[in-house]
Amino acid sequence: MNAWVSAYIGLGGNLAEPETRIRRARRRIAALEGVRERGFSALYRSEPLGPRDQPDFVNAVMAVDTTLPAQDLLRALQAIETAEGRVRGGERWGPRTLDLDLLLYGAACIRTESLTVPHYAIAERPFVLYPLAEIAPQDLYVPGKGLLKDLLRHCPAEGLERL
Repeated sequence: MNAWVSAYIGLGGNLAEPETRIRRARRRIAALEGVRERGFSALYRSEPLGPRDQPDFVNAVMAVDTTLPAQDLLRALQAIETAEGRVRGGERWGPRTLDLDLLLYGAACIRTESLTVPHYAIAERPFVLYPLAEIAPQDLYVPGKGLLKDLLRHCPAEGLERL
C-alpha cells in the first residue's frame, strides 16, 4: 500500500453551469479509490486569462490525501474532465466545461511530458492562490516557488470575486 500524500487540485470552468460542474467534480474526486477530501475552498469568479470573448471563469481548490501516484491521480482527473464534456486540443486558455489541475503533490517536483508539479503558473494566478490559502496552512511551502504567504503578497487579488 502506498503512503498517503497531501495534494491540492485546482478546479475551474466557464461553460455550461461551471458552479454545478465544479461541485459535481468535487464529489467525483472525493469518491475516487485512494482519495479522501481534506478541504474545499469557496468558489471564485475571475476574468479569463485568454481570449476576452468568453464567459468569466469560476474556480476553487480542493485539498485531498491520496495513495495514488501523481500520474494515476492526473489520469483520474482527466477522466472526470472528459465525463464533464471537456474537449482537449482547443484554443489555449479558451472556454471549457471543466479544468482540473494537480497543483501540488506533497513536496514533489515533477516534470514529465504530461505533468508539471507544482503547477507551472501557480505563483502568478490569484484564482489559484487565494482559494488555496483558504484551505492550506499559510506556511505551506510551494516547491521551487516559496511560502504561500509570500506568494500571496506578490499576487494581488484584482478582478477576483469570492462567490
